[in-house]
Amino acid sequence: MADQTHVLFVEDDDVIREATQLALERDGFAVTAMPDGLSGLEAFRADRPDIALLDVMVPGLDGVSLCRRIRDESTVPVIMLSARADSIDVVLGLEAGADDYVTKPFDGAVLVARIRAVLRRFGHAGGGDRADRPGAEANGGILTFGDLEIDTEGMEVRRSGQPVALTPTEMRLLLEFSSAPGTVLSRDKLLERVWEYGWGGDTRVVDVHVQRLRAKIGQDRIETVRGFGYKLKA
Repeated sequence: MADQTHVLFVEDDDVIREATQLALERDGFAVTAMPDGLSGLEAFRADRPDIALLDVMVPGLDGVSLCRRIRDESTVPVIMLSARADSIDVVLGLEAGADDYVTKPFDGAVLVARIRAVLRRFGHAGGGDRADRPGAEANGGILTFGDLEIDTEGMEVRRSGQPVALTPTEMRLLLEFSSAPGTVLSRDKLLERVWEYGWGGDTRVVDVHVQRLRAKIGQDRIETVRGFGYKLKA
């Protein structure tokens, strides 16, 4: 079991919880399933899973609050499960630090694909040595944009000399921007490159992550180009 990916699954619906746990275990995952947020938090602290699947509407401690608590302690990937694609809960979950979300009812194969895509991002946040990029000063794998330094080898970011804590998804998003400073990247392109969506996805995932990234590296560092996407100021 040590070499299995450990999934924490928090879901209050008994049928969904048991069926999803069985489906994930058939795909080779080790699953800890909990019926409420408080027991989910205890299991997270005790087991330190590789990824957390959190239903938004669970008793005790709702999924969004649980996501915030997890994010305060760890950068472990989090996928939110929501019953409605247009729910404000989706945005709240992403703002709380979730890396992606899946809408219920979901297809088991789709859920597994999304889990594996997130785990790939966390296992390899970068895209190789990006030191020779136009618009950035580079030195030994360090990209410099004003007061912002990106260490593409050590996967670290500093602003005015101070370390900036980024989740692997935020880091990969920043690396995409820094690979082409001054170039507009569409939301669909970012979904494809960062989230590995091979199909149309919800661009709110991109928008919320850009907002989170701006709050950490500077609000004016990433520019919105209305109708097209975003770009990193060179």
